[in-house]
Amino acid sequence: MAVDIITKEDLKEFKIELLQDLQKILNSSKTIEKKWLKSNEVRKILKISSGTLQTLRINGTLQYSKVGGTIYYNYQDIEKMLNQK
Repeated sequence: MAVDIITKEDLKEFKIELLQDLQKILNSSKTIEKKWLKSNEVRKILKISSGTLQTLRINGTLQYSKVGGTIYYNYQDIEKMLNQK
């Protein structure tokens, strides 16, 4: 049975690598944010069916814009809705 010894320097190295990885993840999530989302993107974010999304549109819970047959949702409106519930 092999025994590995972890030193303080190993832990410091690990901490630096972990912080760098976390910064990359946080920075990449900020660049992904879009202003307008299509229905399929909204359904994935909210984890709802197309029928539920339609209900949210009909009862005015979620505002939308229709351009040439495609429905778009403002990302900020989705965030507001999530923060309210």
